[in-house]
Amino acid sequence: MKKVFVLLISVIIFIPFAGLAQDGGTSRVKWYSIEEAEKLNKQQPRKIMIDVYTDWCGWCKKMDKETFNHPVIAAYINEHYYPVKLNAESKEDIVFNGTTYKYVAQGARGYHELAAGLLNGQMSYPSVAYMNEKMELLGAVPGYMNAQSIEPLLNYIVEDKYTSESLEEYQKNFQSNIAAD
Repeated sequence: MKKVFVLLISVIIFIPFAGLAQDGGTSRVKWYSIEEAEKLNKQQPRKIMIDVYTDWCGWCKKMDKETFNHPVIAAYINEHYYPVKLNAESKEDIVFNGTTYKYVAQGARGYHELAAGLLNGQMSYPSVAYMNEKMELLGAVPGYMNAQSIEPLLNYIVEDKYTSESLEEYQKNFQSNIAAD
């Protein structure tokens, strides 16, 4: 009886943590480093989507868990983009497009030069920056976006609609692939 009680207590204690171990490292999106995306883009050009985040950003974690793990969003990103994760406070040098970007120590927290360049100095997290196939910055969108709000933006960029119409106009006729809740 004592062994059964110990086993039962062990199961009750460890079951809540089992889900954390499984969910913590899984992502439906195949993320690349910026260097990997640059190399892949030279072989087979695609748009590049850069998720600019920090380790302490709660909204960044929510966007990872809910938006980027949504099956429709993850499948679309994997098919049409080279998705990149960029920690805006990374202390490692990054070589991109022949330029070396470094960490800049500033106050309690510093920032990475590449993140600052992608976000035009507007350091807001999360932010998603977009580049065309020529690795030219198209722009960055600051703030949390759920699956329903990012889906038309992802399509708008892939379809090059930004060259001919506003996002607002595009959204009026956009047909979502996400089932209504």
